[in-house]
Amino acid sequence: QVQLVESGGGLVQAGGSLSLSCAASGLIFSRYTMTWFRQPPGKEREFVASISWHGANIYYSDSVKGRFTISRDLAKSTVYLQMRSLASEDTAIYYCAAGYQAAITVAPEDYRIWGQGTQVTVSS
Repeated sequence: QVQLVESGGGLVQAGGSLSLSCAASGLIFSRYTMTWFRQPPGKEREFVASISWHGANIYYSDSVKGRFTISRDLAKSTVYLQMRSLASEDTAIYYCAAGYQAAITVAPEDYRIWGQGTQVTVSS
């Protein structure tokens, strides 16, 4: 059974750092584009960062570019999101999603495989 499990969320002070992980199982990880989304309180789910299935392309939203880094470990079937210089606007539930051999897309509706999410709260 296909499963994505996020971890690493928590409470952090503004200006701090946090690292999220998303462990995949039940799929051939190297064939999936992996994407991080987030959903702030009371808002729509939004694109954060993505790494293409072949690893050649990485894309960030403007709001996190230069502060967040997406990476993956094929041996561990895990994608990571390193976050630094966190601000209150980064408070959200963070989700990872997988798209089979997909081009990078920022639309949540383009992804069918999702994790359960992990809460990130940044205190000011």
